[in-house]
Amino acid sequence: MNRALTNIPLFPLSGHVLPGGVMRLRIFEPRYLRMVREVCAQGDDGRVGMCMFNDNGSVEHNTHIHSVATLARVIDFEHRDDGLLGITVEGVEPCEITAIRVDSDGLRRGDVTIREPWQETPLPTSYTHLAERLCQVYSEYPELGECPSDDRLARADWVCQRWLELLPVDAKVKQELLREPCCSRTLDYLAGLIHESEHKSDP
Repeated sequence: MNRALTNIPLFPLSGHVLPGGVMRLRIFEPRYLRMVREVCAQGDDGRVGMCMFNDNGSVEHNTHIHSVATLARVIDFEHRDDGLLGITVEGVEPCEITAIRVDSDGLRRGDVTIREPWQETPLPTSYTHLAERLCQVYSEYPELGECPSDDRLARADWVCQRWLELLPVDAKVKQELLREPCCSRTLDYLAGLIHESEHKSDP
């Protein structure tokens, strides 16, 4: 039976973080500053529901948040020179939002069901170019962190999730892919996207 959690603070973003991923954020709205304090006070058990915006949804009816989300934990924070709070979150496990409530200051909270994560899957040799291109992206954008040197680049599930975080794919498409029981469909989808991108860049 899937685990269910209640009263999880939700953080909808245009950027996305998935299980195994890391995202750096700047926090300035009072409701989200309160969220960070609350989550950090819970120690290792503290979780934030990192959500995807639904551009066709309604803020009034809370349908502006897609249901497939990621439970994340705050792994670092800093008080920035610009006065904002900088935090780093790490995606822990996938979840589905089943209900949303709104605090008086606008902070959304959700009841969630934990979804089964994609199983660790070896990256087929015919798709190793996806890992190679991912390493190139890490080298071109140092703010993403260092390219991992362990066996994560040999895992199709990990590589697929990092590409889904990075690519400007419509959130609805990402939701459909993340609902799949494994990463095989995402692998094919990403290979097609990157092949098309490389083809367009050829002289």
